[in-house]
Formats: sequence, structure tokens, C-alpha cells
Amino acid sequence: MTPRACSMFGSIVLACVTSSTIAQDADSRVIVHIVKPSQVEPTDERVEKLKLPSGFRIAKFAEGLGNPRMMAIADDGSVYVTRRTQGDVLRLVDADGDGKAESRDTVLERKGVHGICIHQSRVYLATVKDIAVCDISSDGRFGQPTVLARDLPDGAQHPNRTIAVGPDRALYCSIGSSCNACVETNEEHATMLRFALDGSGRSIFCTGLRNTLGFAWQPGTGDLYGADHGIDDLGDDTQKEELNLIVRGRNYGWPYIYEDGQFNPVPPLLPGMTKEQLISGNTAPVLTFTAHAAPMNLVFIPESSAWPKEYSGDALVSLRGSWNRKPPSGYEVVRVRFKNGKPDKVEDFLSGFLMQNGKSHFGRPVGLAFARDGSLLISDDTCGVIYRVWRARDGEPDRASGPRIGG
Repeated sequence: MTPRACSMFGSIVLACVTSSTIAQDADSRVIVHIVKPSQVEPTDERVEKLKLPSGFRIAKFAEGLGNPRMMAIADDGSVYVTRRTQGDVLRLVDADGDGKAESRDTVLERKGVHGICIHQSRVYLATVKDIAVCDISSDGRFGQPTVLARDLPDGAQHPNRTIAVGPDRALYCSIGSSCNACVETNEEHATMLRFALDGSGRSIFCTGLRNTLGFAWQPGTGDLYGADHGIDDLGDDTQKEELNLIVRGRNYGWPYIYEDGQFNPVPPLLPGMTKEQLISGNTAPVLTFTAHAAPMNLVFIPESSAWPKEYSGDALVSLRGSWNRKPPSGYEVVRVRFKNGKPDKVEDFLSGFLMQNGKSHFGRPVGLAFARDGSLLISDDTCGVIYRVWRARDGEPDRASGPRIGG
């Protein structure tokens, strides 16, 4: 790679841009850019400039959290957040209802913990290699973990597992690929796994998903949607990130097929495999996001007085942000509008973390969760903040707090 100069401007280190030429086949070359916006502090002045639709407000719910990732909300309103890097789960509580977490406690230490969901007062947790379940005690702490699955595929390039309980009362776990684009030796890589709640009945639900961290079931229809990471090294605008309607037994193309039937020539075809067969067996995405934006979490907006009626049934997707695109993409939360029950288009919801035309940033959204009062919580695993977004009441000043969060 031939680096271009990185420069210092005041207290902000500007992004360093490098590029390389990668051979895709005998007749094509792809220019790949490495652009990593520099991190700056999430000051109150910068947070004030974040962009939201009219009528919404944003403020810090908690900060100084290190690397908060995925979140789950208990029946009493407690906010649980996993910290993969620190290897623990925190419990955050807003006891006085001012919209900020006054207390935080470590309720469990577990190396590499990432995925979390709560079902019937029990919490399910996923690390790279296992899934466990804990009881939640009356004081909000977690009991001793009971391991349900011990031998999940190795992490390699995509070690983060996310989990959720579906409307069929089964446990779903996303398993990313071990690489960018290769032929896997473990059939469970690049899949969605399904288990009974006791860990039995393990099966591959669908295949060909490079890294679907964010997935959720559409209210009413029960359809499962997931946001998948596209293949790197195909250029600034390829492969686009995908929104897939995930159906049992389907194949979603990785590592050979992407978008609307495009063929990736890098992985070798296995004996008896043809390009035509792969294309015909591929399930195309229902929508796409900008390439390399890195979708992390997906939630459906519940029908609630806390949100405008026109948002009900739409989805929100956190885009953590690119490191390999010029200009950078992501660093935002987008809204997926549904029309007649089907995904229709993508539009900005929360943006402004990316500054100076992509040279710096002060946030990379990851986890999404709706608090008990209907406000949206957004974790930033880079600057250590959880933000709270709510719809302002009539006459409410810009920085007023909302109803109580936490027990």
C-alpha cells in the first residue's frame, strides 16, 4: 500500500488514507481505500449538533463505559449492556427519572461476552464459543451461568455472536464467517443457528450470511429480517450491505453471490459447482445500504405513544461505520421504512457523528434497545457512551429529560 500523508490539525488527527490494487481475476483490478476517521471526544457541543428528525431530542444516558455493545431491557426497566472488551455485563439504572443512569454495577464477568437477550426473566448470553443462560435475581444481578452450547465455531474475522428468542420460543444465534470471502471448512460458519431454549435441537436455520449481527422479527407478520455485512476488497461502492428477509433453508449467497446476482470470482468453486447454480440458488436482499457501512443492530419500532404513529412498524439499523471506503460511510442510525408490510426505502434517522468530510468522528453506533418509557437507547462502543433519543412533548425544551428509565 502507498500511504498518503496523515496530518495534525489542532487537536484533531485527520484520517490516514491508503490504497491498494487488488486483482479480482485476469481481466479486472479493484482499487481499495483504507480510510479510518480519527476519533475525537463526544463533547456536549458536538452532541448538540447531531441530526434527528423534527420533534426528537438526544442526550447522553451514560458515559465513561469503555466499550458498550449490545443491550437488553429487563421488566423493571434496568438496562443491561455487554462489554466484549472488558468481559462483563453492566446494569444501568435511572433511579430518579431524569433520563440519565445514576447507578452502574457489574452483574456478571464473562470473557468475550457480546450477545444478550432477556426472555421470561432469564438472560441469555453469547460469547465467541458458547451460549449460556442465567436467572436474574431480585437485586438485578445475574445468577451462575448454565452453559447451553459450548462449541460454537471459531471466531476468526467475525467473532461476535448475537442472540434473540423468536416468536416460536426458539433461540437464534448469528455465526459470522471466519474470513472475508473463502470456502469455509465448518458448515456452521456464515449461518444463523437455531436452538431450543434448553440448548437442544441445534440446527442450521439458513446459510450464506457473512455477518448478520442485527436481526429481529417484524411485529404482526413474524417475518425475520437481518442486516448483513458485505464483502470487503471489491471497491468503495461494492458490496453493498444487505437487508435480508431470512427464511429457513435459504442461502443468501456469501461468499460467491452478492446483491442482485453479482458473482465474486475470488473463492474457488468446489467440484461440481457452477456459477449458474450458485446464482439460481441465491436469495437476493430486499434492500441494500451503502457499502461498508457495517450494520450492527436492527430493531422494529413498537406501536407506542412515545413515537409518532407513522414510525410504527418501521425498523432502525445502527451503522457502525466503514474503515475501507472513500468517502467513509455509516457512523449513523438509519430508518427502514415499510410500505404495506414490506421494506420500501432507507433514510437517515440519527447522523452527525462523522465530521470534517469524513476525517474525524465522535461516535460509532452499535447496540439499539427501547427503554421502558419508549425512548431509544444507542450504544457507542468507541467513545463509551449510551445515548437516549426521545420524542419531545409539546412545550418541552430541547434538553429536557423524559420519563423514568430503570427500576
